[in-house]
Amino acid sequence: MTHYRIQRSPDKAALAQAAATAMAAVIRGTTARQLRCVVALAGGSTPEAAYGHLGQEDLPWKRVELVLGDERWVDAQDPASNARMVRRCLLSGSRAHRAHLHPVPTHMPSPEAGAMAYGDLLQTLCPGQPPQLDLVLLGLGDDGHTASLFPGTAAVDVKDRWVTVGWGKDLPRVSMTAPLLSAARQVIILVAGAAKRQALQRLLDTDEDPARTPARLVAPKGEVLVLCDQAALPVD
Repeated sequence: MTHYRIQRSPDKAALAQAAATAMAAVIRGTTARQLRCVVALAGGSTPEAAYGHLGQEDLPWKRVELVLGDERWVDAQDPASNARMVRRCLLSGSRAHRAHLHPVPTHMPSPEAGAMAYGDLLQTLCPGQPPQLDLVLLGLGDDGHTASLFPGTAAVDVKDRWVTVGWGKDLPRVSMTAPLLSAARQVIILVAGAAKRQALQRLLDTDEDPARTPARLVAPKGEVLVLCDQAALPVD
């Protein structure tokens, strides 16, 4: 059974700082033990402020490899691109510019080709079957999705690949699969706003069906750190 440790912040601004602090601690600890730290980043609006704070942290950024938990199948310069957001919020004009970002290859002929290539890349970056990421930051959708594992889609059921093609909000997406996300050494889920309260309550419910709330499929051996603001915290 997955153990969730909840850390509450009073508001979104404090949550962003808490997320940056937590991520920096994992990166610092990992690079103290090994040569590189491989971090999977989340897209969406909630992490943007956190990345701004994280980029100012004094870390061995040259030894940090950044990958994406999921990516919309759009051009790299499209405003909807997660890689574009990471470059703008984390890597531009900050200490983190020395980190190495590995974007999903959305220039390839199809999402399926991109997913296969990204899976091969992750296998190269991280040893193991599945590859073991050092840190995964995830968001939580108000429908219970995480990465691009949306309820009712085939991507939720993929167990024989590390990266797959999903579909959400009228766009094809390349997404890490539940087995890959669950193999990470540390998983952090970032949740903000009252609109996410019900989804968070479902995530924490041991009786909840993962088919309805795919975020429950992310089940690492260690605890999952849930960082939320007061507005997202379920009421007892």
